[in-house]
Parts: sequence; C-alpha cells; structure tokens
Amino acid sequence: MAPVQQRNGSVKGYAGMEARLLLPCPEAHRGGGGSLWARLAQGADYARFTWGIAFFWLGSLIGSLAAGLLNLLLPARVGARLGQLLIMAGFRIFLSHMRFLGLFHCDLTELDRLREEGPLLLAANHPGLLDAVLVISRLPRVVCLTKAGLWGNPFLGGCIRLARYIRSDSPLRLVREAKAAILRGEQILIFPEGTRTCAEPVNPFKGGIAVVARATGIPVQTVFLEGSSPYLAKGWPLFRKPEFPLVYRARLGERFSARGETHEFVEELEGYYRQKLSRSPSIAARCP
Repeated sequence: MAPVQQRNGSVKGYAGMEARLLLPCPEAHRGGGGSLWARLAQGADYARFTWGIAFFWLGSLIGSLAAGLLNLLLPARVGARLGQLLIMAGFRIFLSHMRFLGLFHCDLTELDRLREEGPLLLAANHPGLLDAVLVISRLPRVVCLTKAGLWGNPFLGGCIRLARYIRSDSPLRLVREAKAAILRGEQILIFPEGTRTCAEPVNPFKGGIAVVARATGIPVQTVFLEGSSPYLAKGWPLFRKPEFPLVYRARLGERFSARGETHEFVEELEGYYRQKLSRSPSIAARCP
C-alpha cells in the first residue's frame, strides 16, 4: 500500500483541520446577533464551558490523589486493573456530564466492539487533546503510551501510575512494559503521530508503533477520530470557547500486522491514514 502524499500548502495547527470536521448540530449556531437574549445565551454557554473544564480537572485531581494512595496499598496487578477501570469510569462520567450540559454529542459506540477482544494495539489519529478521553471512556482494559512528564502531573499522574500506563521515553522500557501489558490481557492505545496533528491529514508517523507491534506480535487496529470543531487541536488555547455543541465520532478501520522492515510498515500505515483522512467525511452529525 503506497502512502498518499500530503497536499501542498497544508496549514499548520487547528486552522488546517476544517477539511475533516463533522457538521455541527444546527443549535450550535444559536445566539448570533447583539440582542440581550443572545448575549445571555452566550454568557450561559461560557459558564457551562468553564464549569465543564473545572469539572474535569477537579475530578482528575481527586482521582489522582486517591489512585496515588491505592498504588501504595494494592498489588501491582490488582492496582492496574482497578486503575484502568477508574480512568474509564472517570472519562465516561466527564463525557456524560458534558452531554448533560448540552456541550458534547458523542458517537463512540463502534469502539464497544473491541471490549470483548483480546490484546490489540489501538492506533488512533490525534486531532485534539481529548482523543485519549474519547477512546478510553469505552474500553475497560486499555493502557496508553504516555509522555514521561505526565507521570509527575498532580492531576493525572496518580491514575497513570496505578493503571500501569506505559512511558514512551525509553525504547527498551517501552517494549518491556508493552509485553507485560499483553500478558495481562490488556489493549494498548498509541497515537502514531506522537503529538497532536499539526498538518493535515496527519503528521509523519513515528517508529514507535512498529517497534511495539513487532515486539509483541499483536495486530494493529486502526481507529479514526473525527469532530465538528478543532477544539483543543495543536495551538488552541485551553480557555478559548468553541461553538457548541461539539460532535465527536469514532470509527474503526482495517487491521494490520507488522511485517517486513520497520520503516516499510510505518510508511504503509501512514499511507492508509492519509488515504482515509484526506477524504471529507460524508456524514452529517445527527442532533438528538
């Protein structure tokens, strides 16, 4: 499979993500104009948005502190299982709360097909900061490749350590911990781009996904994440309010096995993502 070449003139950051956005619900455009009611509606939107952010970080801090204590008390295997369930539950509660506030609409049900499967390497594109939240919220036995800096983060570090997530800063450690996760029957979430997408349709893939796939021998399940807004894409300020409601969808692609040379597998996988994501989505998000 030959990789599709990136289009000339790609735009960096969230400004270049418009080509792959789902259509938002019509009520996302309410509140236009300068009337009193419009200003009140905009103020209510911002209040709900600010509370949604506070809800996530407050919940993360409480969960991280509790997980840090449990990490000292529980055996590693029991702690890993509990930590993964806690993260899934926390992310699901957050998304449900945002839906209750009228801020999010999510169609992630395709991910549920992976729940009863054995170990897989879940490879997802990375358009925004919420991507891991979207995927992990549906899967009870998943560990994620994480940057080393997150392990000391007071809001996330406790849960990451308890769940036995995998640090990506050392190739040898990465392979060792990935093999341990597979023996525990877990699935591994990895973003092959290594960071959020800066140039459409995807950044060049890193070699880590091939290293893990070859070392563990497990299939690579491709996952495509789409949204109605470039909210929290690379360069999007945390407190910049997007148009609500935000619509997110996950869909599953083909599975790959890591054969041949590392660079050949990375090129094949990247080419597949470029081919799929270069096409404008054909669906319009449905409003409930």
